[in-house]
Amino acid sequence: MPQKKLMLLGGLRYLLPVIETAHRLGHYVITVDYLPDNIAHKYSDEYHNVSILDREAVLDLAKELNIDGIMSFAVDPGVTTAAYVAEELGLPFQGSYEAVSVLQDKGRFRRFLADNGFNVPTAGTYTNIEEALAEKDLYRWPVIVKPVDSAGSKGVSRVDSPDKLKDAVDYALSESHSGRFIIEEFLDKIGNSSDTDCFSANGELVFCSFSNQFFDPEAVNPYTPSAYSWPSTLPAATQEELRSELQRLIKLLDLRSGIYNVETRLAKDGKAYIMEVSPRGGGNRLAEMLDIAADAHLIENAVRAALGESLIPMTMPQYKGYVAEIILHSDAEGIFSGLEIEDNVKDYVIEIDTWVKQGDAVHGFSGANNAIGTLVLRFPTPETLESAVGNIKSWLKIRTE
Repeated sequence: MPQKKLMLLGGLRYLLPVIETAHRLGHYVITVDYLPDNIAHKYSDEYHNVSILDREAVLDLAKELNIDGIMSFAVDPGVTTAAYVAEELGLPFQGSYEAVSVLQDKGRFRRFLADNGFNVPTAGTYTNIEEALAEKDLYRWPVIVKPVDSAGSKGVSRVDSPDKLKDAVDYALSESHSGRFIIEEFLDKIGNSSDTDCFSANGELVFCSFSNQFFDPEAVNPYTPSAYSWPSTLPAATQEELRSELQRLIKLLDLRSGIYNVETRLAKDGKAYIMEVSPRGGGNRLAEMLDIAADAHLIENAVRAALGESLIPMTMPQYKGYVAEIILHSDAEGIFSGLEIEDNVKDYVIEIDTWVKQGDAVHGFSGANNAIGTLVLRFPTPETLESAVGNIKSWLKIRTE
């Protein structure tokens, strides 16, 4: 049988395990974006220099190459383009272009949640500061301001009063492809928020994980995730409620088979909130971490779903110990000179993946794109994990000059 052709939008290193998996399954991989030096293009079978935001150009290319499936794994800007191309060509995808457009636009998603009775913070979508200030009395301050269409915490900031809004709006618009931003009520959370990957098969939520998400308050952008751990410490009842609501969302949008990056939290008002559901694998190697933590098969099933192949049977997560992922990053601009881990933690380390070498320039942690690698650890007890992740800078040093 001829090889199936899988088109991947983007070229980030998060695509490398997807390419490796597709090759292992015998498929041909085509990568597409406007940055020919991106690392994934070195590992694909074919590369084309086309902007993934130009859906008609990607569609024309997909027709020309006669592809069998398309994904935008961990690459947020390409998700709606992938859904559009799949719908136009009758290819497998986990949702219609309209459904995916709702999920990918933070403003539309908030309205959809509100219209369908989900817990949702007060929110509004705007194109300029004047529109936002005209509705400032709708909100209980502080608020979060962010682009409607960006990921990786780019363009996100907290604003404590209306007179501080302009800088946050300018920042959000600088990271928006559509020129629109959202303001939403800031939800104080109980414990850790969750950012992790889930999977549906034929409209059924067959794998639903929750994580503990951590942040570095000293980072340039303190809203950029700096660590994750599994299993989640969210109360069991909250997890069950969120699973039920995610399943309801999947049914309402008539979603089918595929991977999702899902952000949730339990707020101090006692309500559980679905914050984001994006039909793609998450950044920060989340699907890989779940393969380590729970034998999830997320990446292989994502490839299989994109090509319309049968899936490996999945169950809800069964975790193997207590796993943490640290997002390696610098506190400031500098030249990377090394990584140091204290001896009392080294026994728990199962993987060190650095993306820079000695002498490379590193930047302050303003977004996920400024990460310099990941560190994966497995702990024997939740207490040892909590102690280590709660005091990262006491045992981990990123040396810069």
